[in-house]
Amino acid sequence: MMDVLNLALPYFGLIFIGFACGKVKDLPETGLTWMNFFLLYVSLPALFFRIMAKTPFEELNNLPFVIGTTVATATAFFLSVFVGKLLGRLSMREAGMAGLAGGYGNIGYMGPGLALAVLGPKAAVPTALVFCFDSIFLFSIAPLMMALTAPVKRPLLPTIGIVIKHILLHPLIVAAYLGTGAAAFHVPMPVAVDGMLVFLQNSAAPVALFALGVTVALRPLGRVPWEIPGLIGIKLLIHPLIVSVLMLALGPFPPLWAATAVLLASLPPALNVFVIARQYDSWIEPASVAVLLGTFVSVLTLTSVMYFLKSGQIAFP
Repeated sequence: MMDVLNLALPYFGLIFIGFACGKVKDLPETGLTWMNFFLLYVSLPALFFRIMAKTPFEELNNLPFVIGTTVATATAFFLSVFVGKLLGRLSMREAGMAGLAGGYGNIGYMGPGLALAVLGPKAAVPTALVFCFDSIFLFSIAPLMMALTAPVKRPLLPTIGIVIKHILLHPLIVAAYLGTGAAAFHVPMPVAVDGMLVFLQNSAAPVALFALGVTVALRPLGRVPWEIPGLIGIKLLIHPLIVSVLMLALGPFPPLWAATAVLLASLPPALNVFVIARQYDSWIEPASVAVLLGTFVSVLTLTSVMYFLKSGQIAFP
């Protein structure tokens, strides 16, 4: 158990340091802009590119794994939409945002660093695959639902075109398929370039976790809507359970790949849930509450999953 705490405490410690700084120092939220830009466009792309580029191409071809993890995320999303409609009496537009809270984990900020720390460097490839295909699904379904439920209807085909463009040009997905290309064609990495990428990838986790803490601190904690506990339960408990079932049903997969999928499914709601809610001016305050409470509750649930994985109490054949 002490080994797990030694792994978990630095991650949650950085989040709480960021949270404390956000509460104590009265600094404008705009100060996070360059930090978020650095994460999204520089350090995390460097991490994903280097992971993919240094992986033998044949290891990236695992369609059943991609299907299993993406179907699990889609199931958690649509289950959360249903919970939002049932418990919160939400409109379909608001329920779409609730779906993100229950299906969209913090796989960008917390996922890579945590998976590599808990499961080792061989967790890098399944982490990158989960991130890419979960992002493709979530970045597709959210804009489409918002377009279909908008007060002023927009033509469907142009909307689909915009969605495809945003997916193809998302910096982390661009980094992933460029890295896949480098792996496929055995492109050698110059030593100086690789050294720079190492510097950048090593900065990704600490900067992301600190920024997460600050951003959560700046979110107001208002009334807790009825649907929030159900959504957090889906994200932190039901989602990893669905992944576990699908890993067993569609496998066998390498045990480390299945463990990585379960760990990533156990992550709390992503900060982007609030960002997207604000972008579409829908379900904004509940999204903030879901991210804040989900992050705090995950201290217990995510640490427990890490312990079960490390101790072998969650194991895959």
